[in-house]
Amino acid sequence: MNPSRTIRTPDQRLRVFVSSTLKELAPERKAARTAIERLHLAPVMFELGARPHPPRDLYRSYLEQSDVFVGLYGDRYGWVAPGEEVSGLADEYLLSPRTMPKLIYIRESESREPRLTELLDRIRSDDSASFKYFSEPRELRGFLEADLATLLAERFDQSRPTPPDVPRETQPAVVDSDDAVILPAPLTELIGRERELESLERMLRGGSTRMLTLTGPGGIGKSRLAIAAADRVRDAFGGGVRFVDFSAVRDPALVPSTLAQALGVQDIGDTPVIEKLVMALRARRLLLILDNFEQIVEAAPTLTHLLTAAPDLTLLVTSRTLLRVSVEHSFPVGPLALPGTGAGIDEVSQVPAVTLFVERAHAVKPDFELTAANVAAVVGICTALDGVPLALELAAAKVRVLSPAAMLERLDRLLAFLGGGPRDLPARQQTLRQTIEWSTQMLGDDEKNLLATIGVFEGGFSLEAVEKVWDPDMRADTLGVLGTLVDNSLVRQQDRGDRSYFSVLATVRAYALEQLESAGTLAEMKERHARFFLGVGVDAEAQLEGPMQREWMVRLTDDRDNLLAVERYLLEREDWDRAAEFVWTLYIFWWVGGHHGEVRRWMESVLASGAPLADLTRAVALYYTRAITFWQDPDGQVVPGLLESAELFRRAGDPPGEALTRISLALALLAAREPDPAGAAAHLESSLAIFRDTGDNWGEAMALVALGRVALLQHDVQDALERFQNSLTLARKQREQLGEAIALHHLGWAQLLLGSLPDAQTSFDESLSLSLAASHDEGIAYGLEGMVATSASRGELERAGRLLGAAERLREQSGLYNAPSFSFHQQWVGQILASDGASLFEQARAAGRTLSARAAAEEALRLPAHVTSGGAGHG
Repeated sequence: MNPSRTIRTPDQRLRVFVSSTLKELAPERKAARTAIERLHLAPVMFELGARPHPPRDLYRSYLEQSDVFVGLYGDRYGWVAPGEEVSGLADEYLLSPRTMPKLIYIRESESREPRLTELLDRIRSDDSASFKYFSEPRELRGFLEADLATLLAERFDQSRPTPPDVPRETQPAVVDSDDAVILPAPLTELIGRERELESLERMLRGGSTRMLTLTGPGGIGKSRLAIAAADRVRDAFGGGVRFVDFSAVRDPALVPSTLAQALGVQDIGDTPVIEKLVMALRARRLLLILDNFEQIVEAAPTLTHLLTAAPDLTLLVTSRTLLRVSVEHSFPVGPLALPGTGAGIDEVSQVPAVTLFVERAHAVKPDFELTAANVAAVVGICTALDGVPLALELAAAKVRVLSPAAMLERLDRLLAFLGGGPRDLPARQQTLRQTIEWSTQMLGDDEKNLLATIGVFEGGFSLEAVEKVWDPDMRADTLGVLGTLVDNSLVRQQDRGDRSYFSVLATVRAYALEQLESAGTLAEMKERHARFFLGVGVDAEAQLEGPMQREWMVRLTDDRDNLLAVERYLLEREDWDRAAEFVWTLYIFWWVGGHHGEVRRWMESVLASGAPLADLTRAVALYYTRAITFWQDPDGQVVPGLLESAELFRRAGDPPGEALTRISLALALLAAREPDPAGAAAHLESSLAIFRDTGDNWGEAMALVALGRVALLQHDVQDALERFQNSLTLARKQREQLGEAIALHHLGWAQLLLGSLPDAQTSFDESLSLSLAASHDEGIAYGLEGMVATSASRGELERAGRLLGAAERLREQSGLYNAPSFSFHQQWVGQILASDGASLFEQARAAGRTLSARAAAEEALRLPAHVTSGGAGHG
């Protein structure tokens, strides 16, 4: 770099030219952009580089304005235009100045195009280029960030003037002018918005987005995000960047004069202000931030007039509601990311919501730190507040007088507790209650009533649900009213498959519930809510046993919080019959979703009530309190309780309930101190007969699996194989994926025990794939354990160890480690641990414990080349 260069102002960041093919290396290009921007450098990513040839002087112009050349190369040489000898990709490298530093990154590959190989050979001979190989975008990002930092450090000394008395060129700072960047100076760092900033930057730099509206409820961080985005793209607006605050403006007619004041346009009454604005703006490439525009949306036509008259004007608007003009592009702003379950303190500390809370807590209590003692409470606070920045900041301010644990205890009265924020915040943000009140001032009665009704929903709701709860007679325009709430950012909407789903922030919901309480309608709305989801349970029961299983599992998972709320409501009312009916209709959902422990506790409270119970209610309660942990006390209460449950189901006229209970009874007999295979088989045969008599294919398939287990325990592997195959046939006939995955898993073990390794591998593969698609943790763990055995059978000790470690971690993190599992993999593990390969196996096992369930499953499904090419290994 030339030592005589001027000092760079923030809009003159060092430019890094990135050369690559486009579609082939899209993830790598994104990683490169991230690495460059993390160092506060400017990426120059010429999107025509691998498309039809642009003029060479345009290439040179981009390259001459750049300081560093970065080349990313994969398999493709790129398109060669008619009449040209080289591709655009090659041309970019060939036209780069000889003296420009070049960082070259080559993706590992065995199928590179010959002409690209020739180009790379030429690059390797360039002494101004350094190159590295990488395997994935994340690795590339790390390499590039480190290499750029090193490059800048190496060249820093070269940029210093040698003689101290030689004056250096300087650029006077711009204090104020018509092209100045005038933005509020943020007092704190923006946290957790990098992804949103990247998206906003793309839209604002693209040139086609003239009006971009950031929407979201009060306190979500729209203004702060808009300011940061504007600062990031300041170099793209030669006419300047200006911030205009409309929070105090209530009259739409005042919009032109407010704009004029912010832009320095004098209004002396000689000409309409709007005309002066047009004159001032029409020749400027200007970015205007219009903040807090929601209460003057009627002035939107004024903005479209300005955009039409000033073709280089761009508007970045923040508002709780859309402006509803044709030129507008919407950008919803959501809460900050929250921690996942099972994360360690180091991982939790990097999650945006937690980072924000801790940073703001430091401001009021400098010695506050995230520790093992308080991390759970901090995570609880962040989760309770939905990751809303304003809520987190107000809560963090209480750290000076309350510990996180004490604070978490007080969040029940959320709105009242969080009152009294910093005095330098706008009045509307002093408390969350004021913020929400401000958001509802302009709503009509229907909108206010619907918003209050939404308070009874937990987690979210569908349009159908809110229609039935708010307006059971279907007389109102629920969709239109709900749309108004969405437009005002009080309700959030997102598409989930072919369903529209809605939600509100916890702060908004708490306010809504207060409205129901004050109106005296809370009890009525809770009952309506319960009746609706009781009907959902009835509809779901049959669907969960057939081809719509996955769709219904997704739907019920979306509504999980509502389902739990309904059951709690029924128990609080001591409505034992409906409470038992509800959990029984959703049997498969509770099972696959991992809720059986909670269901058991619910049903224990039913039995403990001492109230007289209907036969069906007691049957369900006995089933859930005995069958869920049949292995823990098979000789005590479990077997007698299940015997009574089966008889009660029979008396109540529920044959499938009786049959399902007999399967659990059989499992309990097998788990007894003195197992009773004969007794278990008898109950299973009875169960099988009942399911067949009632035409219950799902139940029949489950009974066949259980009978196959008994056969395996009796060492009749061939009989077990036939039972599992028949179960698989039924599951596939039903097109029911859970039953199919279960049958395949058991079939794989029978095949492996019979010495058919390829067939077992196929069965475990299919079972694991189905479980992965359904996000069924137990099925994934079973699949990984099956793969442990097949890998060990082929002598692949390292692979077996990694998969075992991942399976163990998954069972531990998902709470499945203490339950009995039907898996024979320990036989193979024991053999390995007794062999010379034990050390390698244990090292791999430890490494496997770092894998997520999905990563491990995807690794397991990528078979080694010698297997996919037909090698069977050794059995």
